[in-house]
Amino acid sequence: MAVPGKGVHGPLAGVRVVELAGIGPGPFAAMLLADLGADVVRVDRPGGGGLAINPEYDVTNRNKRSVIIDLKAADGADRVLDLVARADVLIEGYRPGVAERLGVGPAACHARNPRLVYGRMTGWGQEGPLAQRAGHDIAYIAITGTLGMIGNPDEPPAIPANLVGDYAGGSLYLVVGILAALHHARVHGEGQVVDAAIVDGAAHLSAMIHGMLAAGGWQDRRGANLLDGGCPFYGNYETADGGYMAVGSLEQQFYDEFIALLGLTETAPARKDLARWDELRTAVAARFKERTREEWTAVFEGSDACVAPVLSLREAPNHPHLAARGTFTDHGGITQPAPAPRFSATPTEVRSGPARPGADTAEVAHDWDVPALNEEEHH
Repeated sequence: MAVPGKGVHGPLAGVRVVELAGIGPGPFAAMLLADLGADVVRVDRPGGGGLAINPEYDVTNRNKRSVIIDLKAADGADRVLDLVARADVLIEGYRPGVAERLGVGPAACHARNPRLVYGRMTGWGQEGPLAQRAGHDIAYIAITGTLGMIGNPDEPPAIPANLVGDYAGGSLYLVVGILAALHHARVHGEGQVVDAAIVDGAAHLSAMIHGMLAAGGWQDRRGANLLDGGCPFYGNYETADGGYMAVGSLEQQFYDEFIALLGLTETAPARKDLARWDELRTAVAARFKERTREEWTAVFEGSDACVAPVLSLREAPNHPHLAARGTFTDHGGITQPAPAPRFSATPTEVRSGPARPGADTAEVAHDWDVPALNEEEHH
């Protein structure tokens, strides 16, 4: 593995990002850029805000630095624009029009820095009938069809925390957009606005499903398809101790190994006999209830049956595979996911814990050559 020079951390080393403080998908996107090596300066507001937890535990602010600027003060916008003039990227997550009213919208920023990539993170997007409405993850994924396809057919849709909307449909698409626009800016010298709407990203995530739907290979209802719990060899089964095992033995050779290890080879209905899927599910469920999660984990250990124990958040870091890979890391007493993905020439790491609001003002003022940051607020 090639080792980068001193002070270089990750493939985005040297990229400067201004993050206007918000909650949810914006901070997570900025964290991902910071994990990849970007110098992310979070502009916090006086008095804080954000998650209702102690800031020292908000790992979405790791690998960042923080300054405090009151954007409602007379010189607030100018102070942000001084940072923008030296930045490559800006991230904001306000409702449409708010950044413009605060004096830090795309026009004002591009006047100071034409090469800037201006990343906008919203639920509904910058335009459309719902653009000015409040919302949260669950509503965004509801109208895209992604929420309605998750869960059991005889129950309300299952809520996938805020992973599908905020982070997958929002943060990750914002980062993809920023990286693409950053490439364009470096090739052509032209900045632009990236409009990352959670509704757009969440809809985009279902591209394969829409293709299957059009081809007649997916039914437009929950629990009736190969990958949504409708299939007895792709689902979760309770064990004797109340735990669960996740089964994903879709292909014939994996299914054969699965059934053999369950001890059902002689009695299980044929895999492709859809009319007997309920019978197969009942047989599999009954067998899993005979042993504990730990016992079944041992049974499937080393096999290609595609079966895994369903672990809790606290259990996951101790799984032997994840522990061997260092998928989770401990920093500042907090167990957290390590940066991902991995790079051979420019490895990433958790360099610092969550940025404390305003703690890095003097350092950023020096490094970015913005002396005015050290001046006291003018109200």
